[in-house]
Amino acid sequence: MKDLHDVIIRPVLTEKGIENVGGMRYVFEVPVTANKFEIKQAVETVFAADGVKVDRVNTVRTLGKVKRQGLHSGRQAEVKKAYVTLKKDSKPIKFFDGYEG
Repeated sequence: MKDLHDVIIRPVLTEKGIENVGGMRYVFEVPVTANKFEIKQAVETVFAADGVKVDRVNTVRTLGKVKRQGLHSGRQAEVKKAYVTLKKDSKPIKFFDGYEG
C-alpha cells in the first residue's frame, strides 16, 4: 500500500471548487493511479486532527491537451481530481477556512 500522505498532491483552489466549500465538498488533485478507497483513507488520515469524516469520493480524470511548437508536438500531463464530500457531523477542513464561497 502507498504512503497515504502521497495520495493527496495538492488542493485545487479554483472558483468552482471554492464555491462548494460551504457545502462540505473539497477538491484535491491526486495521482492517476489512486482509487477512491485510498483517497478516502488519505483524507481521513491527513486531516485526522480536524475530526474529518468522509462521506463520499467522486473522481474525474482529465486527459492532457496536445500542444504544438512548430513541427514538434507533445501532450500535457493528465490530471485526476477527487471531489471529497464530508459527512454532516464532520468538522470542516481548517485549510479551507479562509476560502468560504
